[in-house]
Amino acid sequence: MSAPLISGIQQVGIGCQNVPDTWKWYRQVLGFDVPVFDEKAEAPLMTPYTGGKVHSRQAALAINMAGGGGLEIWSFTSRQSQPANFKVEIGDLGINAIRFKAPDVQKAHDWVKSHSKEATGPLVKLPEGEGFWGTDPYGNTFQITSDATWFQTKGKNVGGVAGVVIGVSDIDRAVAFYQKLLQPLNVVYDKTGVFEDLPTSIPGQRFRRMLLRKNFTPDGAFSRLLGDVQIELVQALDRTPKKIFENRYWGDCGYIHLCFDTLDMDTLKTKLQAQGYPFTIDSESSFGMENAAGRFAYLEDPDGTLIELVETHKVPILKKLGWFMDLQKRGLRKPLPNWMLKAMGLGKVKDK
Repeated sequence: MSAPLISGIQQVGIGCQNVPDTWKWYRQVLGFDVPVFDEKAEAPLMTPYTGGKVHSRQAALAINMAGGGGLEIWSFTSRQSQPANFKVEIGDLGINAIRFKAPDVQKAHDWVKSHSKEATGPLVKLPEGEGFWGTDPYGNTFQITSDATWFQTKGKNVGGVAGVVIGVSDIDRAVAFYQKLLQPLNVVYDKTGVFEDLPTSIPGQRFRRMLLRKNFTPDGAFSRLLGDVQIELVQALDRTPKKIFENRYWGDCGYIHLCFDTLDMDTLKTKLQAQGYPFTIDSESSFGMENAAGRFAYLEDPDGTLIELVETHKVPILKKLGWFMDLQKRGLRKPLPNWMLKAMGLGKVKDK
């Protein structure tokens, strides 16, 4: 088997109107309290998705040391980030929800319910295991489920990003894309019917659902932190779904992209282009984000959902001491030792 080209989910982008407020909620309720970067700058390479104009933004990348992917909390500073002008329903085209993981789903439910003012759904039986749905203060839906891969769970009721729920127009077409992107990718379930666990305001709707999983492999500097990948594809069968970001910019309110930690961008680009999935944006060389740096690229799934790929070149281990790791010199595939990953947690934000 050839070496993996993707390690795991690096982060999911959340467009909002106020980065500090949004990050505070995700820090205090869901445990994303370790910053990787927080900077204000222009986004000149993203003009294909920002109306052809260069816009300024603030972006903060935060991680949860229990394990899983992080969150890139993002807001325009040159304009006001715009919400969707309709109620987003499960099955609409784009990222419907983030799947966060929890070492104990019941404890996570009790924690979120007692620490968030927003509505938290009941524990429900999912096609695989149990979990619950919730909403953040900005109208974004999330799900908390169980998972098998952890870094360190002490003191953590909720972990990082395990995956996402993506609305698609044709599951067969979508799964072909994700399997080529994330090989190997296993189908955990493929079910069709009316599902009582899905948070929809339209009763009696039929859906087709497919859960895909990329199992953890020790490839990549952050593989031990990132863990498994879960992607649930949901296709609405009784209505024509809306495109979540239609007539809006990347960076507007909602889940703006799914980002994967990439181990060999050149090889992945050649492979995907040959299969009919071209990059729409490619920084081509290392691009700095405050104290971090890397090469980033974008492509679209068959419904236009934005997928970001990041080949990390430089990352802060302990910013207070000016300790940074050059991964290009060290080798992108070699996992960082646990003690070095734990050192990143020493920089966590402590709220008063």
